[in-house]
Amino acid sequence: MITRAQAKELLASLTKNQSLLRHMRTIELVMEAYAEKFGEDKEEWAIAGLLHDADYEAHPEKHPQVIVEKLMTLHEAKIAHAISAHYTKWNVPYETLLDKALLACDELTGFIVACCQVRPDGIAALEPKSVIKKLKDKGFAAKVERDEVYKGIELLGVDLTDHITFIIDVLRKNRQELGI
Repeated sequence: MITRAQAKELLASLTKNQSLLRHMRTIELVMEAYAEKFGEDKEEWAIAGLLHDADYEAHPEKHPQVIVEKLMTLHEAKIAHAISAHYTKWNVPYETLLDKALLACDELTGFIVACCQVRPDGIAALEPKSVIKKLKDKGFAAKVERDEVYKGIELLGVDLTDHITFIIDVLRKNRQELGI
Protein backbone atom coordinates (compact mmCIF):
# COMPACT_ATOMS: atom_id res chain seq x y z
CA MET A 1 0.00 0.00 0.00
CA ILE A 2 1.08 3.55 -0.71
CA THR A 3 2.24 5.27 2.46
CA ARG A 4 1.02 8.67 3.57
CA ALA A 5 4.54 10.02 3.02
CA GLN A 6 4.48 8.76 -0.58
CA ALA A 7 1.01 10.23 -1.05
CA LYS A 8 2.29 13.61 0.19
CA GLU A 9 5.20 13.45 -2.26
CA LEU A 10 2.81 12.64 -5.09
CA LEU A 11 0.55 15.50 -4.04
CA ALA A 12 3.48 17.94 -3.88
CA SER A 13 4.49 16.98 -7.41
CA LEU A 14 1.05 17.94 -8.75
CA THR A 15 -0.32 20.73 -6.53
CA LYS A 16 1.15 24.04 -5.36
CA ASN A 17 -2.00 26.10 -4.65
CA GLN A 18 -2.21 26.56 -0.88
CA SER A 19 -5.99 26.81 -0.79
CA LEU A 20 -6.34 23.55 -2.71
CA LEU A 21 -3.73 21.88 -0.50
CA ARG A 22 -5.65 22.99 2.59
CA HIS A 23 -8.86 21.61 1.09
CA MET A 24 -7.25 18.24 0.54
CA ARG A 25 -5.80 18.28 4.06
CA THR A 26 -9.25 18.94 5.52
CA ILE A 27 -10.68 16.00 3.60
CA GLU A 28 -7.74 13.83 4.70
CA LEU A 29 -8.49 14.63 8.35
CA VAL A 30 -12.24 14.06 8.05
CA MET A 31 -11.79 10.81 6.12
CA GLU A 32 -9.29 9.51 8.66
CA ALA A 33 -11.74 10.27 11.48
CA TYR A 34 -14.59 8.56 9.65
CA ALA A 35 -12.43 5.50 9.03
CA GLU A 36 -11.81 5.29 12.75
CA LYS A 37 -15.52 5.69 13.47
CA PHE A 38 -16.48 2.98 10.96
CA GLY A 39 -13.62 0.61 11.85
CA GLU A 40 -12.00 1.00 8.43
CA ASP A 41 -8.36 1.43 7.34
CA LYS A 42 -7.39 4.93 8.53
CA GLU A 43 -4.35 5.23 6.25
CA GLU A 44 -6.29 4.19 3.16
CA TRP A 45 -9.15 6.57 3.88
CA ALA A 46 -6.82 9.44 4.76
CA ILE A 47 -4.84 8.95 1.54
CA ALA A 48 -8.05 8.93 -0.51
CA GLY A 49 -8.98 12.25 1.07
CA LEU A 50 -5.51 13.70 0.63
CA LEU A 51 -5.24 12.79 -3.05
CA HIS A 52 -8.82 13.18 -4.26
CA ASP A 53 -8.11 16.50 -6.04
CA ALA A 54 -4.35 16.06 -6.49
CA ASP A 55 -4.44 16.48 -10.27
CA TYR A 56 -6.99 19.30 -10.36
CA GLU A 57 -4.50 22.18 -10.50
CA ALA A 58 -2.07 20.65 -12.99
CA HIS A 59 -4.63 18.86 -15.18
CA PRO A 60 -8.12 20.35 -14.63
CA GLU A 61 -9.39 19.07 -17.97
CA LYS A 62 -8.32 15.51 -17.11
CA HIS A 63 -9.35 15.52 -13.41
CA PRO A 64 -9.43 12.91 -11.87
CA GLN A 65 -8.01 10.61 -14.55
CA VAL A 66 -4.37 11.60 -13.96
CA ILE A 67 -4.34 10.79 -10.24
CA VAL A 68 -6.49 7.69 -10.79
CA GLU A 69 -4.01 6.36 -13.38
CA LYS A 70 -1.07 7.06 -11.06
CA LEU A 71 -2.80 5.20 -8.25
CA MET A 72 -3.62 2.26 -10.52
CA THR A 73 0.07 1.93 -11.44
CA LEU A 74 0.76 1.76 -7.69
CA HIS A 75 -1.86 -1.02 -7.37
CA GLU A 76 -4.19 1.20 -5.34
CA ALA A 77 -7.42 0.31 -7.13
CA LYS A 78 -9.70 0.89 -4.14
CA ILE A 79 -8.43 4.43 -3.54
CA ALA A 80 -8.40 5.11 -7.29
CA HIS A 81 -12.02 4.01 -7.58
CA ALA A 82 -13.14 6.19 -4.66
CA ILE A 83 -11.43 9.20 -6.23
CA SER A 84 -13.00 8.46 -9.61
CA ALA A 85 -16.40 8.43 -7.89
CA HIS A 86 -16.18 11.59 -5.78
CA TYR A 87 -18.52 13.49 -8.12
CA THR A 88 -21.88 11.94 -9.01
CA LYS A 89 -21.99 13.39 -12.51
CA TRP A 90 -19.05 11.17 -13.50
CA ASN A 91 -21.47 8.23 -13.23
CA VAL A 92 -19.06 5.92 -11.42
CA PRO A 93 -20.81 3.36 -9.22
CA TYR A 94 -20.52 3.62 -5.45
CA GLU A 95 -19.28 0.19 -4.43
CA THR A 96 -17.65 0.69 -1.04
CA LEU A 97 -18.11 2.69 2.10
CA LEU A 98 -14.92 4.53 1.13
CA ASP A 99 -16.51 5.65 -2.15
CA LYS A 100 -19.59 6.95 -0.37
CA ALA A 101 -17.69 8.64 2.44
CA LEU A 102 -15.41 10.55 0.07
CA LEU A 103 -18.41 11.88 -1.84
CA ALA A 104 -20.20 12.76 1.41
CA CYS A 105 -17.20 14.60 2.85
CA ASP A 106 -15.75 16.50 -0.10
CA GLU A 107 -18.23 19.27 -0.94
CA LEU A 108 -19.66 19.59 2.56
CA THR A 109 -16.27 19.92 4.26
CA GLY A 110 -15.31 22.63 1.77
CA PHE A 111 -18.62 24.34 2.47
CA ILE A 112 -18.06 24.23 6.23
CA VAL A 113 -14.62 25.80 5.76
CA ALA A 114 -16.29 28.57 3.72
CA CYS A 115 -18.73 29.11 6.61
CA CYS A 116 -15.77 29.51 8.96
CA GLN A 117 -14.19 32.14 6.73
CA VAL A 118 -17.11 34.56 7.14
CA ARG A 119 -17.30 34.25 10.91
CA PRO A 120 -15.16 36.42 13.19
CA ASP A 121 -14.55 33.42 15.46
CA GLY A 122 -13.98 30.95 12.60
CA ILE A 123 -14.94 27.42 13.60
CA ALA A 124 -14.78 28.09 17.34
CA ALA A 125 -18.55 28.47 17.84
CA LEU A 126 -19.87 27.21 14.48
CA GLU A 127 -23.10 25.27 14.94
CA PRO A 128 -24.67 22.78 12.50
CA LYS A 129 -27.82 24.93 12.29
CA SER A 130 -25.73 27.80 10.89
CA VAL A 131 -24.26 25.51 8.23
CA ILE A 132 -27.73 24.22 7.31
CA LYS A 133 -29.01 27.80 7.03
CA LYS A 134 -26.09 28.71 4.74
CA LEU A 135 -26.74 25.58 2.62
CA LYS A 136 -30.19 27.02 1.85
CA ASP A 137 -28.63 30.32 0.73
CA LYS A 138 -27.73 29.59 -2.91
CA GLY A 139 -25.72 32.81 -3.09
CA PHE A 140 -23.33 31.72 -0.35
CA ALA A 141 -20.42 29.60 -1.64
CA ALA A 142 -22.37 29.36 -4.87
CA LYS A 143 -19.87 26.96 -6.48
CA VAL A 144 -20.63 24.30 -3.90
CA GLU A 145 -23.08 21.92 -5.51
CA ARG A 146 -25.79 21.29 -2.96
CA ASP A 147 -27.08 18.24 -4.82
CA GLU A 148 -23.65 16.62 -4.33
CA VAL A 149 -23.84 17.35 -0.60
CA TYR A 150 -27.27 15.77 -0.25
CA LYS A 151 -26.52 12.78 -2.50
CA GLY A 152 -23.36 12.04 -0.51
CA ILE A 153 -25.27 12.11 2.77
CA GLU A 154 -27.95 9.85 1.30
CA LEU A 155 -25.41 7.31 0.00
CA LEU A 156 -23.43 7.29 3.23
CA GLY A 157 -26.66 6.84 5.18
CA VAL A 158 -26.02 9.55 7.76
CA ASP A 159 -28.17 12.29 9.19
CA LEU A 160 -27.37 15.77 7.86
CA THR A 161 -26.99 17.38 11.28
CA ASP A 162 -24.92 14.49 12.64
CA HIS A 163 -22.66 14.57 9.58
CA ILE A 164 -22.12 18.32 9.85
CA THR A 165 -21.42 17.98 13.58
CA PHE A 166 -18.87 15.24 12.93
CA ILE A 167 -17.03 17.33 10.32
CA ILE A 168 -17.08 20.45 12.52
CA ASP A 169 -15.65 18.46 15.43
CA VAL A 170 -12.79 17.11 13.31
CA LEU A 171 -11.99 20.51 11.85
CA ARG A 172 -12.25 22.21 15.24
CA LYS A 173 -9.61 19.84 16.66
CA ASN A 174 -7.29 20.92 13.85
CA ARG A 175 -8.24 24.61 13.62
CA GLN A 176 -4.76 25.92 14.38
CA GLU A 177 -3.14 23.94 11.59
CA LEU A 178 -5.95 24.72 9.15
CA GLY A 179 -6.21 28.40 10.02
CA ILE A 180 -9.94 28.29 10.61
